Amino acid sequence: MDGAGGGRRAYIGSYTSAGGRGITTAAVDPDTGALTVLHHTDAVPDPSYLVPGPGGGMLYAVSETEDGRAAALSLADPDRPSPAGAPVSVEGSGPAHLTCAAGQLITANYTSGSVSSLPLRPDGTLGAQPAVLPHTGSGPVGGRQDGPHAHAVVADASWRWLLAVDLGADSVWVYRLDHAAAVLRPHGRTPLRPGSGPRHLAFHPRGDRAYVVNELVSTVVCCRWDRASGTLEPAGEVGTLPAGSGAEGENHPSELVVSADGRWAWAANRGHDSIAVLALEPYGEGMELVTTVPCGGHWPRDLALDPAGRRLYAANERSGDVTWFDLDPDTGVPHRAGSIQAPAATCVVLG
Repeated sequence: MDGAGGGRRAYIGSYTSAGGRGITTAAVDPDTGALTVLHHTDAVPDPSYLVPGPGGGMLYAVSETEDGRAAALSLADPDRPSPAGAPVSVEGSGPAHLTCAAGQLITANYTSGSVSSLPLRPDGTLGAQPAVLPHTGSGPVGGRQDGPHAHAVVADASWRWLLAVDLGADSVWVYRLDHAAAVLRPHGRTPLRPGSGPRHLAFHPRGDRAYVVNELVSTVVCCRWDRASGTLEPAGEVGTLPAGSGAEGENHPSELVVSADGRWAWAANRGHDSIAVLALEPYGEGMELVTTVPCGGHWPRDLALDPAGRRLYAANERSGDVTWFDLDPDTGVPHRAGSIQAPAATCVVLG
């Protein structure tokens, strides 16, 4: 996403209810990756997760509130996102993640344990009648898994399938993307280890593996993904903390991203306040925790890779900053390069 003055832009979501500024626009230095704040808008309450629209002309946000909503913002001026119509109800509570796929804006509604899809109009604005697909089930962890809690929605590279990760039900739901009708169709469900609390998912660039980060047990599980049949099968699993760290019960991993060459994955550790560096087997399910490095703040809620794969950005919610790192191409290890203040930061989207 290029700004009016040239160069890339980053958009940072935050909790307005916790002192955040809503959606912050920052310029991205093309040489260093450094961020410079340009603008804030609080037009959307608690915009905890953002996603750019197809073609880059829109930015979409969840409003992670009890009466959950989604909002479209025009990027006609990329420096100043502006509302494109009123926020629309997702008919679910606490939407925490969203994606665009098959002519729909799809949200994962954490509190109500459901997935909602809103039609996208030709001009990128939101239709007003969501289709809601409720999840079912629970897990053994009291207070966290008393019912379903959908936490992420991710389309695969074939754009035939959508995977919805549910922390409360220890499961990943698979939906078929019906492009002609612009709807989701339930397809299957993959149970994961009881009590693991799956939170987010990222695909290997080759498309035959998916990596799921588990919030309640501080692990990443590698799954085989068959995009012909739309089936997911758990395989290897590795921890996100070094042995003997003593932080297992106080740590809650959040986001995971995979390098474009498929050699590395990085997971954010909230509590341990670190970024785990994982080496991935190129054609197998094996993973190895190489090291962890400090995240540059407290409670890293989100990670983002720049398009060139040279830098990693961490949104540190409780310390109120976004920190960026240079990535060593030979070891995958991030090296802190700078940060900006971003109160209650929850996500970073990079053009």
